[in-house]
This record gives sequence, C-alpha cells and structure tokens, in this order.
Amino acid sequence: MGRTVSQAENRRAKNKNRSLTKTAARTKRLFLTKTAAALGAVVCAAALCACQKVPEMTLEQIAEAKEKSSREFFTATQSKPYKDQGFVPGQVGGVWNDVCMSDPKTFNILVAERDAQSAGIMGQTSDWLFDYDYEKREWIPRCASFVIETDGARDTLTVHVTLRDDLYWSFINSDKKIPVTSDDIVWWYDEVSGDERFQSSAYSGQFVTMADGESRRIKAVKIDEKNFDFVFPRIVADPLLATNDSFKPSWIYKKAKEEGGVEGVKNLFGIDSDVQTIPSMGMWFIESYSPGQRLVFARNKDYWQKDSEGQAIPYAQKMIMQIVGDQNTSYLLFTQGKLETYSPTPENLDDVIRGQGNDYTVFNADGSLGAQLWSFNQNPKNRAEPFYDWFCKKEFRQAMSCVLNRDRIIAQTYRGLAYPKYDFFPDGNPFYNPDIQLEYKFDLAKAESLLNKIGFKRGADGTMLDEKKRPVEFDLAIASTANTSNDIAQIISDEAKKLGIKVNVRQTDFQKMVESLTATFDWQSIIIGLGANLFPSQGSNVWPSSGNLHLWHPYQQKPATEWEARCDFLYNEGSYTADKLAAQKIWDEYQRLILEECPIIYLVRPASFYAIRNRWNLSNFYYDNLNGAKTDWVWLAE
Repeated sequence: MGRTVSQAENRRAKNKNRSLTKTAARTKRLFLTKTAAALGAVVCAAALCACQKVPEMTLEQIAEAKEKSSREFFTATQSKPYKDQGFVPGQVGGVWNDVCMSDPKTFNILVAERDAQSAGIMGQTSDWLFDYDYEKREWIPRCASFVIETDGARDTLTVHVTLRDDLYWSFINSDKKIPVTSDDIVWWYDEVSGDERFQSSAYSGQFVTMADGESRRIKAVKIDEKNFDFVFPRIVADPLLATNDSFKPSWIYKKAKEEGGVEGVKNLFGIDSDVQTIPSMGMWFIESYSPGQRLVFARNKDYWQKDSEGQAIPYAQKMIMQIVGDQNTSYLLFTQGKLETYSPTPENLDDVIRGQGNDYTVFNADGSLGAQLWSFNQNPKNRAEPFYDWFCKKEFRQAMSCVLNRDRIIAQTYRGLAYPKYDFFPDGNPFYNPDIQLEYKFDLAKAESLLNKIGFKRGADGTMLDEKKRPVEFDLAIASTANTSNDIAQIISDEAKKLGIKVNVRQTDFQKMVESLTATFDWQSIIIGLGANLFPSQGSNVWPSSGNLHLWHPYQQKPATEWEARCDFLYNEGSYTADKLAAQKIWDEYQRLILEECPIIYLVRPASFYAIRNRWNLSNFYYDNLNGAKTDWVWLAE
C-alpha cells in the first residue's frame, strides 16, 4: 500500500519488497446518466416532443411527481453498490456487445486526447499507475506501488514509483511480449506531455507555482527499468493526483519523434492504420475496425489483473462495439437483445423497467456526483458581439442562474428522479462543505432585479433591452445526440422568455462543440458536462485561468478579472496546503467565490439506472455513483 514516510523510513523501505496488492480496484470515469419515470400523459408527451415548448407544471404537480417517481421506480429496481466486497472467480467465454456513438478519429494516443470517443477506445489498450479508493478516501496501487517522501526542511517531495513485474506490451495473435518499463511513463512525460509543441492536455499539470510566484516543473527521473521518481519542487497536498498517468508504448513513439519530430509522432496510427499493429498492455486488443459499423476487441490473456485462480480479466473473449450515432439506436439494439447493458433515458425508463425479468435486471443508484453545467463565453475574441458585454457582467450571469428552474427540469425532464445541484464540490470531495450553497436559485423577480441593476429594462413590447437598447438574445448550444439536454434547454428558453429574453437552442455536433470550446471560441452559451470535482485540485486545465479548458475564457496569459486572479491564488494555495484545517478555509473561500461569480451554473444531479443482461453471472456486478457500473468481472452464465 502507498503511504507517506520520512526520509529515514524511506531508506529502510528501499530494502523491502514493494509488491502490489492483487485486488486494486479499477476506477471508472463516471458519466452522467439520464433518468426518468412516467407521470401523466401531458408530461410524457412534452418530454417526447423535445423541440416544442415544454408545458409548465404547478408546484403541487412537481411535488407529487417527485414523490411518485422515487417511490415506484426505486422499489422496482435493485440497489447493489460496491463496498470492496471482492470478486469470486469466473469462467472465460462469450462475446460482450456494446456501442459507441461515433467513429474514432484516430488510433494515436496523443491525438486521441482531443476526441473523447477515440480516447475511450485507446483506453482499452492501456492502464493507470494508481487507483483511488473512494470508500476509504485513499490512494492505492494499481500497476505500480508508491512511497511518498517529504523533506520539510527543504520543502520538497518525491514520489518513488515501482512498476509491477507482470506488465507487458503484447500483440493480438502473437506470442511476442515486451516488458512495460519506466520509459513508458518517463519518456512520454518528458518528450510528449512535457513538450509544449504537442499541446497535450497534461502539459499544465506538470508545473507547480512556488511561493514567490515562479512556475517550476515536476521532474520525472528514471532510476532503472522498473523504478522512477516524480520530484516536486515543493510539498503539495495530493501528489498522486498530479502524477497518476496511463501507459504509452514509448519505444514506438520515441522512434517516430527521432525520425520525424512532432509531426512524426502525430502521424502514427492514423484512422486507416492496421489496428492489429497496435500493442496493448490493457484488458483488450483492437482486433478490427469497420468504419461506420463496428470495432471488435479481443481479450488480452496477458493482462496483469487476475482472479484468485490466476485467470486474467475480463472473462469475455471478445467485445464488439457497434457504431450507432445516437441514443435512440442504442435503445433499439437493447430491445432487440443485441446489447449487454443500457442506461435508460427519461423517455424510455418506464418501458425498460417494465420489461425486466428473465432477460435483464435493472439496478439503481442515487443522485450522481456530477452535473451538467450552463456556461457563457467571455472570450475577448467576441468583444464586438453584444453577448460578450452581457456575459462579462456577473449580475447577468447571476440573473441567468435565477432563470434556471431546476424543480421544473427535475419534474418534466427527469420525471422527479434527480436533485438540484446548488454546491460546487460534490459530497464525495474531502473539502465539501454543506453550508456553502448557491445563493442565486430560481426566482424570476430576482433575475429581473439583477438585470435592472446593470441597466437592462423591458421595452414597450416586453422585450428585455440592455443599457444600449439592444434586445437581449443569445444562443444556447447543446449536443445534437443529447435528447435530455434539449429538453432542459427548451425549459431555460421558456423561462427566459417570461423576462423578454430570447434564448435560441442550437443542436450541435459534439465534436464541433469541443472545437468551439478549445480552438475557434465561436460559441455563445453552452450546456455540457465536465464530470465531478472529487478532488479539490482536480481539473488543472479547467479551473485555473491559464487552462486550455478554462471554459468561459481559456489560455489567459494573466487573469482577466480580479475574481479569477483570486481563484487562481486559492486553487494554488489549496493545492499546496497539506494541513487539512488550513486547507478547508482556503477551499471554502474558493467554493463561495465561484458560486458568487457564476461563470458556470450547475443544473441537476440525476438518479441513475442501469440494465444488464441476465445471461451474465452477476455475482461480481456492482453499480453506484462513485464507482460506476463494474462489469469487468462478470462472466457468461449460460
């Protein structure tokens, strides 16, 4: 197990065997699951007609909907959270059928950083150094053990890392096995993530800010083939969060950089590559790719994680991902028995739950830790546009927060099975403070008062006009494949209309949304999800003003506003404050500041439901909002 030790303890520890535990848990990335239950015919029709005006509900109807849905749909499904129960051994065999929403754009691990679909596919061929146990709230080994050494006198910290001995890069249909070495982390850290020319999302995370404001880099130092160090120029609160990384086959990318430079690396493993030439040290090999149709993965029998009888997981021999394009096709395939699992949407949850029995079982989990958010573009590239003036005023953003009718969204879109999100950190975060809550909740009168405060007034026809007499109208972008987001956007538009504000809902290809956020900056407002801040310093490329995904105004050379400068300071200080009581004060101010300035406005935390076929033995299946759906250990029951 990892632990923090003194220098003397560390010297003694070097003579001991730093073996990894066999049962390190796989940390899943938790995505928001959309949920719902049936209410009345009017409400159901409204939810299904996403592009039409969503009819309003009375407070009594909202309260009744919440109570009815929670009672009926939680009792009709099963709860099975993961509490470190351990896994029983299973049997190898079977084909796991899954889906992905679009074709991958690349099979290059670096280029895949900019495309979530490609990154998810390439993630099947890799693994991580460490894991985090959310129940115990501590880091545990995964592919490597660790010892943290601090030197208080010099204010430095070193993470000593030792790789497992049974990690290999191997190829499909081949006996060739290449040991995973320190280079597969250190070379990539220095020569790719640490090379600014590659514009890797991991680049900013390699630097810490010193007490004098100077930025200094965390060094990766190779000791030998299985040992390396991360050397921090100052003590930080959570060094493993900054250094946890996935593996890349350095011996392939190193040659490409030596021969072709930056472009040589970027040109590796394009979308037309022979996927069977891609090595894997993860659970799966990519066996084949048929554009627009499917990806086929084959089980990696040499994967390090094994059951108590020495059998590698997963147990399924193959995994087939059909490329479907939208959620409706996923649901159709599930109803036809062609998918192993399905996360119901508000439109079909009732039918999914009613259909369970011999064929599949539905599990539930309470409100998600994360939530989608609504944000506003404050990039000065758009300074000529009226919306730029509005969005840069905190009173306008606060007013939009007061326009957001979460109770209506919960009742009409999630059919009562969700919870309003008024905090910034989720309750799983060690610095969550239940007393710190958003002040600007749904209140149209308060919204209008805030707008009046900055010179906005209604015209004779009821249209809201700014101080220059310009009508207030702006776009709200949502992913074209997200039906629930569309329903939410229509409710926002409807509530804003009551103040004389016109919000135009724009359905947009998700990849185009990503490009707008990170490259062209030509968006206005947006609904998107960034996951949950389970660690206070998580999202080093999002929350600091210099981050490449600092949503409302990325890549700032220096903070554009006083409040962002303060946030940068607090984020920095909190990241380097090891004393929990002192850190709590810092993170409390940080949370209050963001909730006051409203650069992002969180929506709601949906309850989650997950259906899985009964043809799989579910002894090892668990589902909750901290760990997600644990499917890696299930095996074919037939």
